[in-house]
Amino acid sequence: MTISMFQASVPPLMRSLDNLGTILEKGAAHADNKGIDPSVLIHTRLFPDMFPLAKQVQIASDVARRGVARLAGMDAPSIEDNESSFAELITRSRVTVEYLKTFTPDQIDGSEEKVISLPVRDEIFKLAGLPYLLTFIQPNVYFHVTTAYNILRHSGVELGKLDYLGKPQ
Repeated sequence: MTISMFQASVPPLMRSLDNLGTILEKGAAHADNKGIDPSVLIHTRLFPDMFPLAKQVQIASDVARRGVARLAGMDAPSIEDNESSFAELITRSRVTVEYLKTFTPDQIDGSEEKVISLPVRDEIFKLAGLPYLLTFIQPNVYFHVTTAYNILRHSGVELGKLDYLGKPQ
């Protein structure tokens, strides 16, 4: 049995961003239940040189959205980085999932060798589609979702491993 580029990209990214939405919902409920100003959690960072929660969510969304679009040979729609509430961050996660749902296997499958141009700061890296997916898109999305989870967990939100992974299907 083989796995296609679509199967390896779109469903796992959607699942991760869906789970991120659930994690953010728990963060919002925690702030409400404990009387914490939600902006405190939204601006929390694990370490001074790391991005805060809001930016972690934005980057996870951007990398998933742009990454899949590049694999399909398209430009992703832009989303402003202006979320300042849990509701807005949850919406961003959900909107990204809805966008990913618009892709079909025909758009993604066969992109394993497709040359992807990846702008990073002042450089443009050229990668084949499969390494782009496995060494850039997925690790970045998972890193930023994990960091968002850890920020909220460190802030006292009752989260467990299944919140990050989702229930086994």
